[in-house]
Amino acid sequence: MATVTIQEAYDLARKHYDAGKLSEAESICRQILGVQPSHLDALNLLAVSVSVKGHNEAAIELINKAISMNPLAAMYYSNLAVFQNNLGQYDAAIESAREAIRLRPDFPDAYYNLGNAFRDKGDLDSAAEQYRKALNINPTYVMAHHELGSILVLQGKLSQAIDVFQQALKIKPDYANAQYSLGNAFKDMGRIDEAIDAMRAAMQLRPDIPLYHSMMILTMHLRVDGDTRAIRDELKEWNRRHAEPLKRLILPHTNDRNPERRLRIGYVSAEFREHVVGWNLLPLLNEHNHKQFEIFCYSSVTRLDEMTKRIQSATNVWRNIAGIGDQQAAQMIRDDKIDILVDLALHTLSNRLRIFALKPAPVQLTWLGYVGSTGMDTIDYRFSDPYLDPEGTDLSVYSEQTVKLPETYWCYSPGGEAPEIGPAPAIAAGHVTFASMNNFAKVSDPAAELWMQLLGAVPNSRLLIYAHTGSHRDAVQQRFVQAGILPERLEFIGRQPWTDYMNTYNRIDISLDPFPYNGGITTCDSLFMGVPVITLSGPTAFGRAGTSLLTNVGLTELIARTPEEYVQIAAKLAADLPRLTELRRILRQKMKDSPLMDAKRFARHVEAAYRDMWRKYCAKT
Repeated sequence: MATVTIQEAYDLARKHYDAGKLSEAESICRQILGVQPSHLDALNLLAVSVSVKGHNEAAIELINKAISMNPLAAMYYSNLAVFQNNLGQYDAAIESAREAIRLRPDFPDAYYNLGNAFRDKGDLDSAAEQYRKALNINPTYVMAHHELGSILVLQGKLSQAIDVFQQALKIKPDYANAQYSLGNAFKDMGRIDEAIDAMRAAMQLRPDIPLYHSMMILTMHLRVDGDTRAIRDELKEWNRRHAEPLKRLILPHTNDRNPERRLRIGYVSAEFREHVVGWNLLPLLNEHNHKQFEIFCYSSVTRLDEMTKRIQSATNVWRNIAGIGDQQAAQMIRDDKIDILVDLALHTLSNRLRIFALKPAPVQLTWLGYVGSTGMDTIDYRFSDPYLDPEGTDLSVYSEQTVKLPETYWCYSPGGEAPEIGPAPAIAAGHVTFASMNNFAKVSDPAAELWMQLLGAVPNSRLLIYAHTGSHRDAVQQRFVQAGILPERLEFIGRQPWTDYMNTYNRIDISLDPFPYNGGITTCDSLFMGVPVITLSGPTAFGRAGTSLLTNVGLTELIARTPEEYVQIAAKLAADLPRLTELRRILRQKMKDSPLMDAKRFARHVEAAYRDMWRKYCAKT
């Protein structure tokens, strides 16, 4: 410090911070404060630096010192709001941001931070209001544009969200996160090619962010061509970019190679919560044989709920890895001596695949996120079943070895207390109601074409489609009108609470499975509510989900092999009201009696597969 002035030292610390060299910035700030403890800029920068490194409690202590020396500095309260919000102290963060605004009403950062606190608290309307206030003060505030767009997506206002993301990109064309979010909004609108283009642009801007690449790969599954080889090639590229550089850090495994001992199974997910992954993992966890298997869960859940607690109570050991780096999490798994580590995400949002790239367990496999592949050579196996990948399937499109569970890939459990099943709605309505309650991104043009043919073949029938609000609804409506379908025969339903969503099936006579990417749990929900599902068996595993589910519940007559047969089966069933009534009466029990809901049997099948994998590992020299 003797060779430079305090100001020069601070300027250097600021440069280090701006360059992402947080430790260097922190070190210089501490040196400055050692000489001049009341240097407020250094105190503030130190607080921000340690917060970025994840030490928010220390950041709060530091910024409170700055506030005690200058209680009129709006910036300090605004930063305090950030630190508090990072710790989940949402109400405190809201009050701190409001104090910053009181001191400086024209401070856009304070409105932005207030919006973030409302967002994380779950008050989306208030969050959007604050982001708009920030933008009124500073129309070029790109992060506020992005967060406002993200809120609009959550509110189902997709057209508005796209406009906001595109505005952010006009201001900052190299804003990778806005490109990525634009891609997700396009995906939710069913504009798949545009979604892939936007995500690829985000990848090109930030090739170091694996998530952008992962989500592009996931979106590729929704393309009409369903090109598994193109997906395989992109998966290989993901592995080359994001996984192979970590191979040098892989350590030898020291697990006891006794093939018959009690095994430690580790499940990794950010979805141990009210989510289809959580709902469908819980039956297996509840039925695991804990004498033979010790169950660990490595959770990246950031917002815990009742399902989280139920999953946690069904495990032997719970580890929180939210906010923990991949290498640290991998070391935790090594220290726990996990024998078989299970990825439950594949390339979905919040995946932790780079943990698996570090190979912390001797045996690794993937399951449940969706029916596909990770493309990673450090993941040994993937689960499937005899219907998803029947004999003759080209298994070379998967990087993992395929292990077919004997009956089913899924073990279904409703997401809550399911409503009672009402009578077939066609009885009172005088017309049949078809529906697709799947994510609208799965509603391909070929599927929509068949649905138009079906409505033409079944007079006075209606169609419900699950879709967020936005111009895509108008586009679909227009296509149906051009095909001679009156507007009143088509209805859209947006996001609903789970019970309301399940009750919607009491308005539906027949569900229509989309293609080329079938529904999964949505199909199970429909069947559990007594509503039969028509599916078109496709050329890919993700296009044969309906085939697997309907076969397991004993309804193979509802599986079409051609588009023409799809329409014929649906039209024939629509004309058979006694059959619809009978299916509505028996389907819930058929589900309960099927392999899809036999958790004990499913657990034994999964455990047998784990034991076989372990024996094969132990047999290796």
